[in-house]
Amino acid sequence: MSKALIAIDQSKSYRVYLTITTDLVQKASDIHETTPVATAGLGRTLTAAGLMGIMLKNEGDKLTVQFKGDGPAKQILATAYGNGNVKGYIANPYVDLPLNEKGKLDVGGSLGIGELTVIKDLGLREPYVGTIALVSGEIADDLTAYFYISEQQNSSVALGVKIERDLTVGAAGGMIIQMLPQAEEGAVDALEQLIGSMEPLTTIISRVAEHNRALSDSGLVQALMEEIFREMPAEYKPRMLDEREINWNCDCSYERLQQVLMTIGKQDLTEIIEEDGEAELQCQFCLEKYHFDREALTEILNRIN
Repeated sequence: MSKALIAIDQSKSYRVYLTITTDLVQKASDIHETTPVATAGLGRTLTAAGLMGIMLKNEGDKLTVQFKGDGPAKQILATAYGNGNVKGYIANPYVDLPLNEKGKLDVGGSLGIGELTVIKDLGLREPYVGTIALVSGEIADDLTAYFYISEQQNSSVALGVKIERDLTVGAAGGMIIQMLPQAEEGAVDALEQLIGSMEPLTTIISRVAEHNRALSDSGLVQALMEEIFREMPAEYKPRMLDEREINWNCDCSYERLQQVLMTIGKQDLTEIIEEDGEAELQCQFCLEKYHFDREALTEILNRIN
């Protein structure tokens, strides 16, 4: 599990959502056997979705973050719930590109030109859907633009995934800062200075982890927040409001895949039964496989109206 915290500064000018997701991103990478650039893209998206999930009011509320482009990665998608559960996949986990001009993993190049869509299912009649054109494909930049364009929310998003020489995930995490309606000018100026001079998030996570080996996961995230905002004026330093967890959790099941088979229609399902006599479906998120024999398929066919 990954610990996350929600904090607010003393002047109530901004709110912070912060997490370290190293283990979560490693798990996703292990499941999908991703290349470094795919790990970076998927890891950033999972981290962001997890933070956006804990912004939801109810545990059963759900959101989906989808990056879709004409680059070789094709699509990165993550789904998160208000209870902190998150899952995701990248359409091409084997995408491999040279480092970009900054010497970094080229997540933007892997996505190319395309769109970012955020779908929020809050239990209402229709889900909320917001779509913008990709700004850079670098995930954090696009989500910062999404919050401003689609939700009219001034935000700053920082995401990072550090890949070690042995291709393991050395550090991963994310931070979303959102301005509040009555933000003081001094807080805005201080944040702009902090964000403009801030080191890469994974650099800070690695340093904090190295210097605080004895701390629990919870203590480590708090130490990370203290390190990030160390130079902020006292009146604008954030204090923790709540602690949450962000966990990889795929909720696929045999019953859920039965529902998928019911949606393909009587004609197609009949053809499967007559020609193959069985079917195997695989979950896109966790890659678990579900087998349906002739008897199971016939039972599903009989249930279709």
